[in-house]
Amino acid sequence: MIQRYLIALGSNVRHRRFGPPERVLAAALGQLEARGIRIERAGPVIRSAPVGPSLRRYANSAALVTCSLEPDELLAQLKAIERSFGRRRGGRRWGSRVLDLDIILWSGGAWSSPGLTVPHTAFRERRFVLGPAAAIAPNCRDPLTGLTLRQLSARLTRPQPIPR
Repeated sequence: MIQRYLIALGSNVRHRRFGPPERVLAAALGQLEARGIRIERAGPVIRSAPVGPSLRRYANSAALVTCSLEPDELLAQLKAIERSFGRRRGGRRWGSRVLDLDIILWSGGAWSSPGLTVPHTAFRERRFVLGPAAAIAPNCRDPLTGLTLRQLSARLTRPQPIPR
């Protein structure tokens, strides 16, 4: 059965072969395709401030992909791609990294297993995920809130009143 996923991509370290973070993301999309994961749409690459202790700005994007893998099988493929780009297990949480690939949404709704929760637990608060994601799948719905990616993104980007 064909499954559809929204994947978030991030990089803030230059790769010896692929170059700067923006090109790392493009190379990662190529690796997904090489593993039989079809890219339906790739979002724009944006630059964002790091979350946590890293000092380097991130290049972030999103991709809408299809494949016949279940969420835990896709996660294994994403982790293998990260390792092939030089990411090591046990690194500092939210530290600098050559490549970060996360499953954000899945056409099957919600999924939970050791090491994986879909929808991603923090995506609703992250502009660097919602901006590129809403650009390619604005009407895709969060199965827990029922809101579209466009609506979730608008909640983060609308002007806030100045406190008195």
